[in-house]
Amino acid sequence: MLKIAMIGAGDIGFTRRLLMDILAVEEFRDAQFRLMDIHEENLSMVTNLCRKMIADNDLPATITATLHQREAIAGADYVFCTARVGGLEAFRHDIEIPLRYGVDQCVGDTLGPGGVFFALRTIPVFAGHCKGHARAGAECGWR
Repeated sequence: MLKIAMIGAGDIGFTRRLLMDILAVEEFRDAQFRLMDIHEENLSMVTNLCRKMIADNDLPATITATLHQREAIAGADYVFCTARVGGLEAFRHDIEIPLRYGVDQCVGDTLGPGGVFFALRTIPVFAGHCKGHARAGAECGWR
């Protein structure tokens, strides 16, 4: 059974779509998902919605929700980190600040000035996750 941790899973649209894309692969339909987010209410909504979708499609996959990253990654085969560092408020600045200088970008999280802002906030956090994973490697069963 494939064990997948999703860090930053509190986004209903993105997490639901990613989970269903994974479950579209026949060999992954019995996957065990561990959803983790720091926002309990969002995590609860996403978890309930994804569980309903799994049940509606009669799939054997399971979901466990947690607020604790180490719990989510323990024994995971794969870890997806989709956290939006700074939340929607920071994302708003990624769009509005470049717009003040004439740079109109439809989405500012992958390219352009907004993408640079996003990267400057996000890379140190993701690097911290990786360092934490390396220290916890034996504990998590990673090689």
